[in-house]
Amino acid sequence: MAPVPRALAVSVMPLETRREQFHALATLGEQLGYDAMLLPETWAYDVTIVLAEAALKTQRLKVGSAILGVWNRTAATLAMGAATLASLSRGRFILGLGASTPQLVEGLHDVPFGAPLGRMRQVVTQVRALLRGERVPLAMATQARALRLNVPAADVPICLAAIGDASVRLAGEIADGWMPFLYPLRMLEQGRARLQEGAARAQRASPPAIYPMVPAAVDDDPAKARASAAWFVSFYLTSMGTFYRDTLIRFGFDKQVQAVLAANTPKFAAVVPPEADVLLDELIVYGTPSQARDRLARWYEAGAAMPGLMFRANLTADETRHSLDAFVPMLQSR
Repeated sequence: MAPVPRALAVSVMPLETRREQFHALATLGEQLGYDAMLLPETWAYDVTIVLAEAALKTQRLKVGSAILGVWNRTAATLAMGAATLASLSRGRFILGLGASTPQLVEGLHDVPFGAPLGRMRQVVTQVRALLRGERVPLAMATQARALRLNVPAADVPICLAAIGDASVRLAGEIADGWMPFLYPLRMLEQGRARLQEGAARAQRASPPAIYPMVPAAVDDDPAKARASAAWFVSFYLTSMGTFYRDTLIRFGFDKQVQAVLAANTPKFAAVVPPEADVLLDELIVYGTPSQARDRLARWYEAGAAMPGLMFRANLTADETRHSLDAFVPMLQSR
């Protein structure tokens, strides 16, 4: 028997720019029983404002960032946004933070990308202090008079996106949740071990919950679902810098990554050749509705507390409804 899911979130990849789609995912997701809507911020909307709109149009659904980059805002700005969203949502906001990528940090925000671990620790420490109503522990302007927020929100959970061992340990040490993206399913147990190591280092009773962000592609035609899953993998390996491909190579998928790169050279073809099929199985929840549910069940079996299903941009209203409906039997089984 498949495990009963504890929670399930809905998301959409950063290429989506239709505000009406964010509204549809939030309101329809809540209606169908989803637990949260988690949105990434990259080079389009200010996601805190989009989440504020979603919070005001829903009653039960949690809303969260997955993720906001720690280089793109000051800790105080992050804390103010989190406190505001916690108030608007009546306690339903989740703050997801991550280092983002050098391409986005430098190419859009014009900020140098440095060693991420120190930055992550500093930002989380400062954000937590401000949300608790404490004076911010200053790291740069140390001669200034440290200030506090007038609207604390101490209960906001902070989740970290992390993939490398050191950053996953850091999540285990200081975060409430771990939000890996394009993290192979077979590696989730190793990730849990790194979380536990971090939790032990901080003398925490238990490690953070696991909220993996997992691309999803559902279609009644298995071939079309596979093609959509292949688009996800090939897009992120060829069009989003070298970060994801380097990570997968480090995890032992060198031959498969090289096969995908070769199949999409010199022109992007949205192809994952058969010899790289393992990447689809490890990274994507895809297939017919029943196949997709079976694949999602594997993530719960591996320890995920709340997977975030990330759908492609520009789905039609019917495709959106069909994709969300596919997982409703699992939600109803709770």
